Amino acid sequence: MDSPCNEAQDERLLKGIHSPADVKALPEKSLPKLAAEIRELLITTLAHTGGHLAPNLGVVELCIALHRVFETPGDKILFDVSHQSYIHKILTGRAERLNTIRQFGGLSGFTKRSESVHDAYGAGHAGTALSAALGMAAARDLNGDDYHVIAVAGDGAFTCGTTLEALNSIASTTRRFIVVLNDNEWSIDKNVGALSRYFSSLQETQAYTWLKERANYFLQNLAGEKTREQAIRLMTAARSLISPLSFFRELGLTYYGPIDGHDIRRLERVLRLISRHNEPAILHIITRKGMGYEPAMQDPTKFHGIGKYDVESGETGHGARTYSEVFGTCLSDMADTDEKILALTAAMPSGTKLDIFRERHPRRFFDTGIAEEHAALFSCGLATQGYKPYLAIYSTFMQRCVDMIEHDAALQSLPVRFCMDRAGLSPDDGPTHHGLFDIAMLRAIPNLVMMQPKDEAELCHMLATMNGINDCPSAIRYPRGEGEGVPLPEQPQPLPLGRAEVLYDTSGAAVALIALGNMNRLAAQVREQLEQNGVQAAHINARFIKPLDEELLLCQARTGRLLVTLEDHVVAGGFGSAVGELFQRENVMANLLCIGWPDVFVEHGKLHQLRELHGLTPHAVCRRILQRLQPSRPLQYHD
Repeated sequence: MDSPCNEAQDERLLKGIHSPADVKALPEKSLPKLAAEIRELLITTLAHTGGHLAPNLGVVELCIALHRVFETPGDKILFDVSHQSYIHKILTGRAERLNTIRQFGGLSGFTKRSESVHDAYGAGHAGTALSAALGMAAARDLNGDDYHVIAVAGDGAFTCGTTLEALNSIASTTRRFIVVLNDNEWSIDKNVGALSRYFSSLQETQAYTWLKERANYFLQNLAGEKTREQAIRLMTAARSLISPLSFFRELGLTYYGPIDGHDIRRLERVLRLISRHNEPAILHIITRKGMGYEPAMQDPTKFHGIGKYDVESGETGHGARTYSEVFGTCLSDMADTDEKILALTAAMPSGTKLDIFRERHPRRFFDTGIAEEHAALFSCGLATQGYKPYLAIYSTFMQRCVDMIEHDAALQSLPVRFCMDRAGLSPDDGPTHHGLFDIAMLRAIPNLVMMQPKDEAELCHMLATMNGINDCPSAIRYPRGEGEGVPLPEQPQPLPLGRAEVLYDTSGAAVALIALGNMNRLAAQVREQLEQNGVQAAHINARFIKPLDEELLLCQARTGRLLVTLEDHVVAGGFGSAVGELFQRENVMANLLCIGWPDVFVEHGKLHQLRELHGLTPHAVCRRILQRLQPSRPLQYHD
């Protein structure tokens, strides 16, 4: 006989959800149960895989309602950033693979067109959904089709310039377009700025509360569909008179809301109403990030993107200090004695650990929201007035600032300090978040200093170095995660500009390993394996990407050694390319081998898996070096 537990398991609604058609077939009374099962699946699964828990818990009801009203893949649903698309994946036939999310060979943590026909658009950065969705709507109109295009964006994305640019174009481009504004007051951290306050002001007024209650009464007690529609229109019209909705009205969008984003019944009915009208519309919903899991509701920032955790307590493991923590602490210490130091970020004080600086120096901290370009230009303005702005943004998001770094900072010799967190591989997040392109993007810019530390102590010294550079911009890149565990200096000292560090040298070495940043650990392991194979190798910590230590590099090249550069960056246009260009310019014939990531978009997975796949292990690098030295010689490998 089956146990009650097994009977309950058999009754689980999720077992019968294999496509959106199965969601549509459920009776309305079953939807709260489905939402509860989805939340349980998210909480228990992500405890083992890690992932974006809080954002997904906040949009469970919305995703259910969207798939009950619209028909994907015919209708197109685009998620801004798309880290909140796990429920969409569950409802489109991928529930059984949720335990592979962000794992090597498994589901992506974001929407991905190659993963499913239901993923209309791939994303990983904020501010892309409205523009891309508007392009789809324009293509639909040109082709004479009639499918719906729905862009789901959080209120934080409305601080992005691209989102505002798209809003400006909607009414002049198409007459059929739906924007869902998911208002939870959070990006990664608490949203800031005038737009955040504006959306809050839309939520309630005393007069509107009364009208909303009356409209709700009509919706719940009058059976006629037309009457319900009239009640919603009455509520929307009243809202337009009472609250400052001129922003959306002047943009040509019909505004609906705000409504409770966790009320599936109401969400579905309003979405059906909007879908019947041939007009650009925006539906404003109010949700709670982390809904249904107390630890995530109490600390949405921690559970925005989290590693493994204990389901009962919400606790995570703690290891050595991360590079981000060292950065935040060291910069705060420097600011204790230098009142010109300012710290800035774009909606990620906790991720960059500038929340440490904010706590200690609140008047000298600025969060621009998800507006990286503005943050870079804002920093330039501060620099013109003698301040020392340190702008901390993930490498993958700093891509948006390249024009500002070149046109505004470097061209005008403004000493903005660009601090690129998550440089190199960001393993579980995948290609949208890997910081593998920043060297190639920035090293061609004149009048710029760029460096990368081998460990957290050197990170402190490099921050002190940046503090003394007052005639040009400077940039530092450092990886995600824990450092090497070395003690931090009590008083960081500026490094000699453009000077590398010789860590290990022998006069008769056949090989010189020139490693950048966190690849120095790999270089040390490679050197040991080469010695096991009877080959001596020098080991140099490059430290500076720009300017290079030209004297040392040219000296190494003229010895006839095989020079091997190692970098946590794509080889194309990276540090090794810069070294090769130096030799070419100086007409030095050098035997150069560049080791780094290949010219592909690297997938997601664990660091060791991806390094194994792409030949960035000690064994693989040692084999390449020996093959270059003696092609026919077998490798003697020792663990």
